[in-house]
Amino acid sequence: NREENQGKLGVFWHTQGSGKSYSMQFLSQKVKRKLPGNWTFLIITDREDLDGQIYQNFAQTGAVNEAEKTIRASSGEHLQRLLREDHSYIFTLIQKFRSPKTGQYPQLSTRDDIIVIADEAHRSQYDIFAHNLRLALPKAAFIGFTGTPLLVGEEATKAEFGDYISIYNFRQSIADGATVPLFYENRIPQLQLTNQDLDQDIAEAIETADLDEEQENRLVKEFSRQYNLITTTERLTEIAADIVSHFLNRGYQGKAMVIAIDRFTAVSMYNKVQSCWQQELGRLKALPTDPAITKKIAYLEATDMAVVISASPNEETAFQERGLNIKPHRQRLTKEKPSLEEKFKDQDHPLRIVFVCAMWITGFDVPSCSTIYLDKPMANHTLMQTIARANRVCGTDKLNGLIVDYIGIFRNLQQALAIYGSGDRGDDTPVKPKTELVAQLREKITEAKAFCQEHQVNFEELQRLGDDSYDSIALWDNFVNSLLATEASKQQFLAYTRDMTKLYRAILPDVAAREFRTALTNFLALAKRIHSHTPQADIRDIKAEIRAILDESIGTLDYVIPETGEVIDLSQLDFEALQKQFQQGYKHIEVEKLKTALGPKLGEMVQLNKTRLSYLERYEQMIEEYNAGSRNIETFFEELIELCQALNQEEQRAITENLDEEHLALFDILTQPDLNLTKQEKAEVKRIACELLETLKQEKLVLDWRKRQQSRAAVKVTIEDALEELPETYTDEDYEGKSHQVYQHIYESYFGNGHSIYHHAA
Repeated sequence: NREENQGKLGVFWHTQGSGKSYSMQFLSQKVKRKLPGNWTFLIITDREDLDGQIYQNFAQTGAVNEAEKTIRASSGEHLQRLLREDHSYIFTLIQKFRSPKTGQYPQLSTRDDIIVIADEAHRSQYDIFAHNLRLALPKAAFIGFTGTPLLVGEEATKAEFGDYISIYNFRQSIADGATVPLFYENRIPQLQLTNQDLDQDIAEAIETADLDEEQENRLVKEFSRQYNLITTTERLTEIAADIVSHFLNRGYQGKAMVIAIDRFTAVSMYNKVQSCWQQELGRLKALPTDPAITKKIAYLEATDMAVVISASPNEETAFQERGLNIKPHRQRLTKEKPSLEEKFKDQDHPLRIVFVCAMWITGFDVPSCSTIYLDKPMANHTLMQTIARANRVCGTDKLNGLIVDYIGIFRNLQQALAIYGSGDRGDDTPVKPKTELVAQLREKITEAKAFCQEHQVNFEELQRLGDDSYDSIALWDNFVNSLLATEASKQQFLAYTRDMTKLYRAILPDVAAREFRTALTNFLALAKRIHSHTPQADIRDIKAEIRAILDESIGTLDYVIPETGEVIDLSQLDFEALQKQFQQGYKHIEVEKLKTALGPKLGEMVQLNKTRLSYLERYEQMIEEYNAGSRNIETFFEELIELCQALNQEEQRAITENLDEEHLALFDILTQPDLNLTKQEKAEVKRIACELLETLKQEKLVLDWRKRQQSRAAVKVTIEDALEELPETYTDEDYEGKSHQVYQHIYESYFGNGHSIYHHAA
């Protein structure tokens, strides 16, 4: 009840990276859909970049249709005009509610159908300007969104918005796969600060995050000794060298952010990291040529870095006085296209490291960012929001985010975690020490070895025999054959190997990873043999390759166990040779070869012609019955051979019908199931199918035809008109069914402007 709550709808705490801006959209859209009235939503933030980002999020999903300049307040006067007008959404900064020079803030609307949505509602700015907001909109309702829970003592925020109405904490987010867990690594240099309260003192002084020039000068003056210790050349040089070493030898090669204490230190760190980077590049070029080294050299040469800091008056002079040049960095920030933001958000772009002090540390989503190098005293919400830059999900390889601490924020982090309260709000913490990853890997390897023992896979026996012996090579084949006995055992082994590889890469470049290299080498070698199905492969070559991959100083870049082996051409299979090999020994390996050949081929054939679905269903049933134990391996092997031969015949049918795959698919839709057509009627249907397809391709399947209702209707009419010529054998029911099937086939297979699944398959 808004009247009883005095317009306080409550606080919506959903952890960073879990999609708060989408929740805002869902809320506003549901209000519009469920509750009568002419609702207006006033979306408020306290930073210019966040204001623009939230507008873009609303616009990209179609929630907002009005142009940005018409509903995003550019000034206090513009905001007042927007509130008096009729808009579904208005976007503004809280600072636009600044008090006038004389008198109090004017009342702008007495409407009771305005809902104010405040992003990051915990920040102190909302307390400062909230009074004016209430004066301007006395009958509005207020809801606060935050990515971090309210601190003990932040009663002012609750007074403005009310208590929690929805909680989605980090633990729930990780469990749901909305974010990845964060781990902490202490890499504080030996040259460290003696004042244990230093980080807390400075953190409190710079908690506002984005200091202007005056505030920055006051900080340096007030904490001159401590500030000078943090920014000493010796210390920064040591950290820069460590960043380069750590960044290059990580397992998951995500992007990284270096957080400096201020804008001058951000530029200085950029210069020092670039210098260390070039030194490492020179060192590698002096080494003997090696594929892994060549790959790493290419990576270093391609990598781009950038400084991202806000502008200030007379900044060129200020930087020059400190022996720094801001001009090239400012030019990149203001003139570069695509923008630095677009490049850093692009997972494949080589802009891989950015140096910041305040910008991009809150409300900035880059899923591929996996590492935060933290060298700035922080506390409370700003600390929690900064470390959350690394918790976004990015594909299957990003197991976690990593916080590398050079300043000693762990004590502040522990204190900040007190804001998570107790009980159902969680005593657990969103950041774990990196040693927990080591423990997880140790436990996973123990579990995987026990599984292998249950399936007659004993790696200790391999060590006894050595890699060079004939018995060792035969033993590897026995291992593969044992694990391929069932689909479940194969998949479980590969799952163990993938999990161990991810954990190992997450630990790198920590020296603790060395403990697990031998075990992981064995698992990867066996997984590689399972994928390749080549018993003749030299195990020494495989293990040498994998040891290079596991070498934390060279080969940790971009290694992924392939999900599938080489696709085999069914027409080239020698069935007699396969049967002979099957009888001679490794039956499970030979069965796996056939499955590896059949799976991808069936998928491709069904994609081109849906009437072949019966082959795929037959294959899946065979697999299911074999895994359930109702077929022995000999029967299963013979059935796979028969299916391969049937598919070979099916592939030749297009030639028999004097059609290509594209026209055969349409012809099959019109003639299957069998309608007992005469030879003449089949010829007539074939003509209709070919002419229809050519008419559609030449006249109707234009660019983006599937998105336009008029274009879709034209395709339907063309199909229906063409099928009116079908032989009289087709009933009205047949006509209706075939018209629908043909349209569905065209819609799913043809994308317009000459592009189709047949175009890509060619």
